[in-house]
Amino acid sequence: MIYICIPSYNEAPTVGLLLWKVRQVFAGFPREYQLLVLDDGSNDLTAEVLERYTRVLPLTVTRHRERLGYAVTVEELLRQAVERTDRPKRDSAVLMHADFAHGPHFIPDLVRRIESGADIVITEGKLEGEPSRSRRLVRRLAPVLLRGAVAVPGVTDVVSGFAIFRLVTLRNAFRQGPAPLLATQGWAANAELYDRAARYARRVETIHAVERQDLRQRPSRVNSWDAAMTIWRARRPLRQLHRTHPGESSLAREAHHAE
Repeated sequence: MIYICIPSYNEAPTVGLLLWKVRQVFAGFPREYQLLVLDDGSNDLTAEVLERYTRVLPLTVTRHRERLGYAVTVEELLRQAVERTDRPKRDSAVLMHADFAHGPHFIPDLVRRIESGADIVITEGKLEGEPSRSRRLVRRLAPVLLRGAVAVPGVTDVVSGFAIFRLVTLRNAFRQGPAPLLATQGWAANAELYDRAARYARRVETIHAVERQDLRQRPSRVNSWDAAMTIWRARRPLRQLHRTHPGESSLAREAHHAE
């Protein structure tokens, strides 16, 4: 089973189209899949849009009564996938955004990498249609800002929000790590997620993908200065996690398929 995990907040204009495009991808890529959408307290028509799609797609929708933020939403979605699976070493979870920046046509490549033995595959995004030079700059500089706080070997785009995980890696991270697992916010939460999950992975790979910022039907919610400061401030809690769990990576890899 492939769980497509989609955090959503006020994405009524795009979330339905995204779900339908995912369906089209799997029509030509025969794999068993389930769509998991968490509506993080939207106050637009997101709930109404999602209700229509629950009737025609393998879709489960959950909703926060008020907005709790990206990190909480992502972690809850991935925990849902882990709780649902009965084959965590085979099944996987794809994380992608509801604003249509992440192309569903990249999903088959992600899945094939998992089927070939990777445990985590992260898309390294080439931004297209992003008018803000400052946001592009912060995205490129994020690994520098997080140097010494996040360690995901071979990955340069550590704040990408489009990735796939073999569920055993997430299950072990949830079992062994703190609760909640994610202590940071925004782009930094993506980096924290990859850092934590990679400790339980034998192979982490990347693929190149295009992120179409011009397909978003709303203004960007990313303020360049705030994003940079959030990433910078995340260094302390992330470094603390490394000190709290020394040697976790090697032990995790040994245990990965021993169960």
